[in-house]
Amino acid sequence: MKEAQLKDVKATFSAIVDQAVAGEPTIVTRHGRKEAVVLSFEEYERLSKVPTFGELLAAFPGDADDVPERSQRPSRSYNSEF
Repeated sequence: MKEAQLKDVKATFSAIVDQAVAGEPTIVTRHGRKEAVVLSFEEYERLSKVPTFGELLAAFPGDADDVPERSQRPSRSYNSEF
């Protein structure tokens, strides 16, 4: 991934967007610090879609026999007197 200073990004923004769409994001620096990234909208959407835990479980590639059954814990009895 290439880096460019903010002043250079301002001057060549159209070319940087074209490069991002072509699959080459650019890290934008300001005063030597990494501040932002210019990337394609397609890549942004891919990165921003975090699957839910349920979706991850549903995508589990194994068989039902691969996951052991949970054993039932004995219920705890609580003393209501203090």
